[in-house]
Amino acid sequence: MTAIDPAVTARAAEAIKAPKGRYKVNWTQTALLALGTLVVLVPIYFAIAMALKTDQQAASGSGFSWPSPIDFGNFKDAWQLTNFPRAFGISLAITAISVVGQLIVSSLASYAIARNWNRRLFKWSYFYLLAAMFIPFPVVALAQVKLTSLIGLDNPFGVAVLHILFGMSFNILLYTAFLRSIPHELEESARIDGCSTWQAFWKVIFPLLAPMNATVGIFAFLLSWNDFMMPSLITSDPTLQTIPVVQNIFQLTFSTNYNVAFASYLMAMAPTLIAYLFAQRWVMSGVTRGAIK
Repeated sequence: MTAIDPAVTARAAEAIKAPKGRYKVNWTQTALLALGTLVVLVPIYFAIAMALKTDQQAASGSGFSWPSPIDFGNFKDAWQLTNFPRAFGISLAITAISVVGQLIVSSLASYAIARNWNRRLFKWSYFYLLAAMFIPFPVVALAQVKLTSLIGLDNPFGVAVLHILFGMSFNILLYTAFLRSIPHELEESARIDGCSTWQAFWKVIFPLLAPMNATVGIFAFLLSWNDFMMPSLITSDPTLQTIPVVQNIFQLTFSTNYNVAFASYLMAMAPTLIAYLFAQRWVMSGVTRGAIK
């Protein structure tokens, strides 16, 4: 065995131990991060504090004061007054259809565009879909309301279909850029093994899209769950409205019940926070799953 020079060992130990002055705190960035954190946490604290107050506490005193005693009955009242289970079920159904539909439709369309990029039809289809990103929904809202009414889609299912269609532009932009980085040799190897184009996509390409699927799923979930304008305009039956629309109706009807209103806001916000926390972890781990070895 070779002898280890003590001097070399000492220099290595000094290199590992970084001096305190080398890592300086950037107080400007720290202050900006702290300010951004407060901007997010203060409204959440205000909502939680108001949701746990009694009617007397909500009417008198500061909104930032912590309630004493704590009243959980506001959540029960909000559950009943807004008919929360029905609105929650409708929002969940619309969001599920929208997320699954966007993942399937956008990934298939992007795969066709990316693998036929040299053909003029597919290339111009890509630019045509990207141009739709510059057309906001309010511009075409009246036309969409009339169209969905004529074909019988003025219901929650029609809202989910519109979410899928309006999300294609941004999703195809993400998917196409990611698919063009995947080598064609993987699909050629699958075809040599007897796979068709359809099988090569689902068995080889789609598993590699895991990080992009997580990203698209996050955006699709958040936009669909929190959407207010499209369900309020498209759905003709007021009993089939989503949570944001129901909450707006409740706020206009019971404008003085702030504690109950904030309780309903927290119940509506909880699924979004839970979904984002789980999906954020999938995005980070999806980079490893989608890597080409």
